[in-house]
This record gives sequence, structure tokens and C-alpha cells, in this order.
Amino acid sequence: MLGSEKFLPARDYHLAATLTSGQAFGWQFHAGAWEGVIGSRWVRLRQAEEGLLAATAAPVADWGWLVDYLQTEVDLNGVLLSFPADEPMRASVAACRGLRLLRQDLWECLASCILSSSKQIVQIQQISAQLCTRFGAPVRVPPGHAPAFAFPTAERLAAVSEADLRACKMGFRAPNLLVTAQMVANGEVDMPSLRARTVDEARRELLKFPGVGEKIADCVLLFAYGFQQAFPVDVWVSQALRQLYFPGRRPDRRRLRRFTATHFGTNAGYAQQYLFHYIRTRGRGKAFRGQSRSQQKARRNLNLEI
Repeated sequence: MLGSEKFLPARDYHLAATLTSGQAFGWQFHAGAWEGVIGSRWVRLRQAEEGLLAATAAPVADWGWLVDYLQTEVDLNGVLLSFPADEPMRASVAACRGLRLLRQDLWECLASCILSSSKQIVQIQQISAQLCTRFGAPVRVPPGHAPAFAFPTAERLAAVSEADLRACKMGFRAPNLLVTAQMVANGEVDMPSLRARTVDEARRELLKFPGVGEKIADCVLLFAYGFQQAFPVDVWVSQALRQLYFPGRRPDRRRLRRFTATHFGTNAGYAQQYLFHYIRTRGRGKAFRGQSRSQQKARRNLNLEI
């Protein structure tokens, strides 16, 4: 028996797209449902008509933590109406409608994004799973279920060695994660306080962490803090923007940043996630016509790489 079950009303919620769109890496699809750990709780989620069915192994009285994580109360139609009425956005919304932005734990999001650098999604999932198994606290699971573990705290990782982290197959990311964990544990950067800062101020603070560039900082600002104006641009998004919005031209990164800051409106981060997931899953052929053979070969990894 599971501890608690709850129906969360949410119209137009595409659970699979949300959990596989490169925002979070701890979810696994099993027996028709998505299983993962949020904080210290094991959770099972199923798509349902007009909402989601949630179940936990431990009893739950207040489900506010899950509503906040899944962002089920967001007016998605209002968000979509704020997008620019251009062909790339129309195609992205048509292909990915129901995709939501999650609101993740600050530390877990930061650490996961550091681990994601130049990695494919399946590899990030494997690294994260090893990290949780080795250093995360066990969480309550249904009887007979395989053990599950919470994401390790900054304090826990700050106390391990670089070799311990490298054993989780994270390579050159190990020293970056270790120093970042130590900085968070020591309070060198007060992550909760960044919620009260402007997006530019918060970004500058996040850039203090080793291994965090503008793209990773913007991911954390968007997926953990909820700064909707944050628009993460990696090599693939940059290439897609050039193909979709600047055909035949070669705008530099500064020009692209000015464009994303003005063209996509108040929910630019949401628009970015729709474009990103669309490019990865369905729009690759149309979006990348005219590339060289080497570019096409590299682009084939887009459906998995962050």
C-alpha cells in the first residue's frame, strides 16, 4: 500500500514532455507511471484526464510542495498567449503543448546543471543516480520496491573527496561540483537570498561558482528560481535560433542575447523551453535544413544532449 494518493487538477498538462525536456534528471518511467524523488519523498505520477494522479510511499497531509514543484496552478494558456506569434513558436506550441516549467530545489538544480555540462541526458541521469545512491539519504518506498535515495545535500558533498565524486563518472565536473558544494555549505553564496534580487544580480552571484557559465546560471534562474526572463542559450539553442530566426545570417552571441531579451516577451524562459524541446524531438529536420554533413552528424545528438 502507498502512503497517500492525490488527484491534482491541471488542464493542459503534458507530464511526459515536462519530465523529459531536460529540466530534471531523476525521473524514470515504469509500469505506466513516472517515479522520482522530490526532496525526501518518493513520488509516483500518472497522467490523468484533466490532471495528474500522485502517490507517495509516506503519508502526506499537505500537498503544496508537489503543486509548487509541478507548477500545476500556472495559467498555461496565458503563458502561451504571451509568446510571439511567429512560425517557430507556433510549431513549438503545437508539438509540445502542455509542457510546463518545474520549480526545483535550488541546490539540486544547481548541482544537476553543473553535471549536465556537455553531457547527454541519459549520461546525466546515470551520474545523478550514482551520486544519490552513494551519498543521498534513503527515502521511504513502497514494499518490494527498489531502494531510492534523495539528492545529496551540499553539506554532504562538501565533505567527500574529489576522487569520491569522480567514482560517479562525472569526470572534470567533479572539482567544480565539490568546490560549489563547499561554497554553498559555507554560505559564501546565500542561494535563498537570490530570490529577492534582480535577475542580473542573481546571475552574477551564480557565476561565482566554478563550472557555472551563463547558460548554466540561466537554467538555475529559470528552473529553480522561476525568473521567467532567463533564456538559457547553449550551442544547440544558439544554432537553432540562427536557423529559425536568422536564416542566411550569422549573428554573434551578443546579438542573440539582445534578440532573446526582447523578442520572446515576459515569459521568454517558457518560450525557450518549448523551442528547445521541439527542436530536440520533432523539429530537427525542418529547423536544420541546409547544414553541412558534419553539422548534421553533430546535430543528431541534439535529441539527447543538453
